[in-house]
Amino acid sequence: MKTIKILIIALLVITSCTGSYQVKKLKQEVMAIDSTKLYGYNRDFLKKHVNIIELKNSSSAIIVVPAWQGRVMTSTAEGDTGFSFGWINQDLIASGKTLTHINPFGGEERLWLGPEGGQYSIFFKKGKPFIYDEWQTPSFLDTTPYEIIASTDSSALFRTDVTTENYSGTILKLRIEREVTLLTEKMIASQTGIDINGLNCVAYRSENTIINQGDKEWKKETGLLSIWMLGMFNPAPSVVVVVPVKSGDENLIGPIVNDNYFGKISNDRLKIAGNHIFFKADGKSRGKIGFPPLRSTGIIGSYDSDNKILTILMCKLPEGKNEYVNSAWQLQENPYSGDAINAYNDGPLENGSQMGPFYEIETSSPAVELKPEESLNHIQFTMHLTGDVKDLDKVSRRVLGVSLEEISSAF
Repeated sequence: MKTIKILIIALLVITSCTGSYQVKKLKQEVMAIDSTKLYGYNRDFLKKHVNIIELKNSSSAIIVVPAWQGRVMTSTAEGDTGFSFGWINQDLIASGKTLTHINPFGGEERLWLGPEGGQYSIFFKKGKPFIYDEWQTPSFLDTTPYEIIASTDSSALFRTDVTTENYSGTILKLRIEREVTLLTEKMIASQTGIDINGLNCVAYRSENTIINQGDKEWKKETGLLSIWMLGMFNPAPSVVVVVPVKSGDENLIGPIVNDNYFGKISNDRLKIAGNHIFFKADGKSRGKIGFPPLRSTGIIGSYDSDNKILTILMCKLPEGKNEYVNSAWQLQENPYSGDAINAYNDGPLENGSQMGPFYEIETSSPAVELKPEESLNHIQFTMHLTGDVKDLDKVSRRVLGVSLEEISSAF
């Protein structure tokens, strides 16, 4: 594992000031830091293998890759030596290989479209069984580079045109547009209502749009699409995902949490406490949870108590739009009964193999009927904060509705 190199001259200076014992201790502490967890290292790694766009404002920065659908690969709140927040599949990227079903390059915010399974899936060909060998990620969500329409120091706009066919045989022609904007402290306050004063923060806004470019209206009975944002982050035993939910009758607004994606999740990994759900994100046990639109607040977060990293995702769920695509790998009785917010913890498969480890937090748009030239829009805010725990706690209480102590002691 590569580690940070310490300059000899710096050590000599420290020696004269602190003595040999302190220097030895400092060397041990600094050398123990994994350089692959630092933003500067990961930016330089990515630059060796793919063209990047770096959006930067003082100590906050993000890396966007046009070749991978304008996805945000990683970010920092403290410059080159700050934490690199996104999960990056360095082995796959360095290999230069192209895989069959999906190329999981990683990235902390990438565009996906639903549904993944069911009779309106765009991941399975018509009539094929819903098994992994027949599952295929569309190239426009995997390997197709997006055109750069505009780029500045703080934003980048991408576009691509797509023709695809769903499982039922409906041809869908669409344009995808995606704009990523790095936010200033003033913009964070005005657009999210969050006060980050005194904290290190990187925050960005992505606006994702699909436009019906065909000559027919997209109808429920022939298949609709949704915009689905996936964020892949670094797992650890100290990371817990937290989801605030709305209270109410399950018969009216749905289950408080749906954990049936890959089988029920044990109580030592999933906890319900009032109107909050806690989910362990250690990358050691495969499981996924979801929240129906009437339960969802449009907010999901995570806290790494060892590294004091608070992550928040926010989106505005449109009122009156409660039909979200169901991505279960089967023909469905109700294909528009899906979830608006999701979280996933990676873990070994039955054969012992593992894609990550990583964990995901996700938001989705509703599925909407679109006439030719009409569009569907989904905006998501991603924010990482570090700094004094008391200040982080204030943000957590205000935005997530729970203290950091409640999150870190959930399991």
